[in-house]
Amino acid sequence: MENLIPDGFLDLFKKRAFGHLATIMPDGSPQVSPLWVDFDGKYLILNSEAGRQKDLNMRRDDRVAVEVQDPENAYRYLLIRGKVVEITESGAEDSIDQLAIKYTGEKYKYKNPNSPRVIYKVLPIHVRTSR
Repeated sequence: MENLIPDGFLDLFKKRAFGHLATIMPDGSPQVSPLWVDFDGKYLILNSEAGRQKDLNMRRDDRVAVEVQDPENAYRYLLIRGKVVEITESGAEDSIDQLAIKYTGEKYKYKNPNSPRVIYKVLPIHVRTSR
């Protein structure tokens, strides 16, 4: 499958551009969470702690939307509707450290030994942009 994210917006994944993840609650209502986001060339890479509402929602319903806003221009953003195609704990600790270094300059320091980190791979299905 081709990359649906336009080349002119790939720079957002190199910046400290926050994402806003929309998931679906059990009653069908939306739930939105800010989060750090990365892109591996095919999938959006998200990371969360197991048991959080977004984790529970993505395990139950794989449909998500992620909006990534340019921190230098609030009117420039990328909106991705997609499907969670993989959920794994494998590599999640390293992943959160890499994201934390990108966004804060240092490794993640809020690790909870009682609740593992989880990686979610999201396949973009529909992409919209705004400049």
